[in-house]
Amino acid sequence: MKMKSIRYAVLGLFLTSSIAAAKTDVLSHQYRTLAGKEQVNFKKTYSGKVLLVVNTASKCGYTPQFEALEALNAKYQSKGFAVVGFPSNDFMGQDPGSEKEIKEFCTLTYGVKFPMYEKVHVKGNNATGIYRDFKAVTGDEPGWNFHKFLIDRKGNVIGSFPSKVKPDDAQIIAKIEAALAAK
Repeated sequence: MKMKSIRYAVLGLFLTSSIAAAKTDVLSHQYRTLAGKEQVNFKKTYSGKVLLVVNTASKCGYTPQFEALEALNAKYQSKGFAVVGFPSNDFMGQDPGSEKEIKEFCTLTYGVKFPMYEKVHVKGNNATGIYRDFKAVTGDEPGWNFHKFLIDRKGNVIGSFPSKVKPDDAQIIAKIEAALAAK
């Protein structure tokens, strides 16, 4: 009798967590453009695209990754891909500037043209919606600046890459290309 109850309890937990995960729509958010006023509905703007979402910082050892992120965006943009950046000051205060300062730095220093959105929190209780969803779906939250989440055309999170994995790493490129090939 006890074993049967345990089985049902485990099955119930599995079904509940599967349903919760299935209902999580990481694109169901709206964010303001960096240093702008325009609100962008992610579902409307990015449905059907492959996205690499990155939490960025201007004063980090990984900041040079902006170059590779911009190169990825330029290379695959015409195929339905976009890099999306969210500046965050969550890690040792490495993005302390205003949104205007961050935008100028990214544009002038690294030639960033991919979409950048408002400065947000990406970890803990103060994490913004999309990052709470990433954690709910993957169990991961950024451990540092330049953590990357890959989303397929259907809005599913298909990859989570820590900061040390460069944007042009073979494993990221392979996943991007496979996601772009899937219609």
